[in-house]
Amino acid sequence: MKKVALTVAVLALGLAACNKNNAENNAANETAVENNADVDVNAATNDSLNAADNALNATDNSVANAGNALNSANATAANATENK
Repeated sequence: MKKVALTVAVLALGLAACNKNNAENNAANETAVENNADVDVNAATNDSLNAADNALNATDNSVANAGNALNSANATAANATENK
């Protein structure tokens, strides 16, 4: 009788250990969803920032090129004046 009672107790504990804890699983799933959303938002933010940075760099290069063109035009005009 003691063996049967002990076996039943062990089986009951084993089954109790196997029960799902839905609250913990739901919390873990919610955390995973939030973490994935953070990753998506960060990726989108980084893409936007990189695009803006590239646009600013392109504008900076255009302004520098325009400045170089003006300097070249001034030098050409000065040379033309000197070489009359």
